[in-house]
Amino acid sequence: MTTMKTTDNSGDVRLSGISKTYGSFTAVHPLDLTVPQGSFFALLGASGCGKTTTLRMIAGLEEPSSGTVRLGDQDVTALPPYKRPVNTVFQSYALFPHLDVFENVAFGLRRRGIKSVKKQVEDMLELVQLGEQARKKPHQLSGGQQQRVAVARALINHPQVLLLDEPLGALDLKLRRQMQLELKRIQTEVGITFVHVTHDQEEAMTMADTVAVMNAGRVEQLGAPTDLYENPQTTFVANFLGTSNLIEAEVGTRSGDDIVLEAGGGKLVLPAARCSAPTTAGGRLLVGVRPEKISLTHADDAGEIPEGRNRVTGRIADASFIGVSTQYVIDSPVCPELDVYVQNIERDSRLVPGAEVVLHWNPAHTFGLDAAQDIDAGLEEEAA
Repeated sequence: MTTMKTTDNSGDVRLSGISKTYGSFTAVHPLDLTVPQGSFFALLGASGCGKTTTLRMIAGLEEPSSGTVRLGDQDVTALPPYKRPVNTVFQSYALFPHLDVFENVAFGLRRRGIKSVKKQVEDMLELVQLGEQARKKPHQLSGGQQQRVAVARALINHPQVLLLDEPLGALDLKLRRQMQLELKRIQTEVGITFVHVTHDQEEAMTMADTVAVMNAGRVEQLGAPTDLYENPQTTFVANFLGTSNLIEAEVGTRSGDDIVLEAGGGKLVLPAARCSAPTTAGGRLLVGVRPEKISLTHADDAGEIPEGRNRVTGRIADASFIGVSTQYVIDSPVCPELDVYVQNIERDSRLVPGAEVVLHWNPAHTFGLDAAQDIDAGLEEEAA
């Protein structure tokens, strides 16, 4: 198979001080962002966070209010979309209904006056695994197949950057998961920079090398998916990427590389390296731990819990069996609702609503966030 690994004519996408305002509303606050050449980069956030506006400024479909867009060594800020070495795939696919798959993919080449398109189109259809569908019309294809035609049509022009604006949003869950893996495979094979906008955190974490989590027109945190999940720097990121239990605690003493905290009458240990907030004695922190990191032990067996683990007591308020795991909601002195996910390997029949339990976890799985900053941010959002 012929692939399109690019080295000579592509480079990083660099946004410098880029912003977008509409009258008194700021959709994107000034931001600096570099998308490494050949990477799969995701802009992740809820509706209205500025991610699509950022993508459209890269595409040239929106004019920045300030800042510059550079693709490699080229400043493209003032260039119209058709003069930029980028192509965009939208959620709607926008295929030509009267053209078959082959001609939809060939359209860009024919428009540029290229006469001999057969081999290029066939190679591209092979890449997206649609060689046998070449003579079908779009309405004869599934949603996932239509999406792959749109990707093939965009890639055949050999752009430096492929922009994807919620491309999987119209697909059902099972097909969406299949297409996540397909898009990642295609990106790996062609080696082109993909910039993908999505509101789906699982989608971003499955596909992207690097994720920029956006909130209210700003990049809240940037990093590899595992980094963002394991070491969130703000409560927004902690809760947007999966579920986090956040316990309000008071900073106590330092013990080597650890911080000892007081919460609900007990003590918790937090590695200092995993805390993004000030740790002045007497100050407040939010102690975070993911639900799947917590073990659940019936109170009668509390003596069997190994030493050195963080532990809090509680009572099971609710339990939901979801196949691979059981999700528990625990009422605890440290927090009225703690989530715990326990894999259904050896189920303890005593763990039912009303049971007294001990929650315990490795202190290394604990992270610390700024409690005051979170409260201030919430007040600012309410005021706005």
